[in-house]
Amino acid sequence: MERKSKRKKTVTTFDELIEKRHGKIGTKKRTEFEIKAKSFAIGEIIKEERRLANMTQDELADKTGTKKSFISRIENGHSDIQLSTLFKLIELGLGRKVSLTIE
Repeated sequence: MERKSKRKKTVTTFDELIEKRHGKIGTKKRTEFEIKAKSFAIGEIIKEERRLANMTQDELADKTGTKKSFISRIENGHSDIQLSTLFKLIELGLGRKVSLTIE
């Protein structure tokens, strides 16, 4: 005989998981998480664009006057970069354009 569970199953949303782990929007913990997440995303974009340009980290570093270790830290989300450095990497190093949107 099959036993039916009386427990109601609910699905936790992604936003609920983030809030549970990193706090509500506007809290210090949540803000720090969001900044790190955006840094990681920027690093992933740079890494993908570099690969599409068939460049190594060394080549990008040489072209932009930086060090390979710095490129690596950016691509792994472990370094904050100035806006001027972002423009230099994308526009000078990779020949692409940066577009910023403020919502």
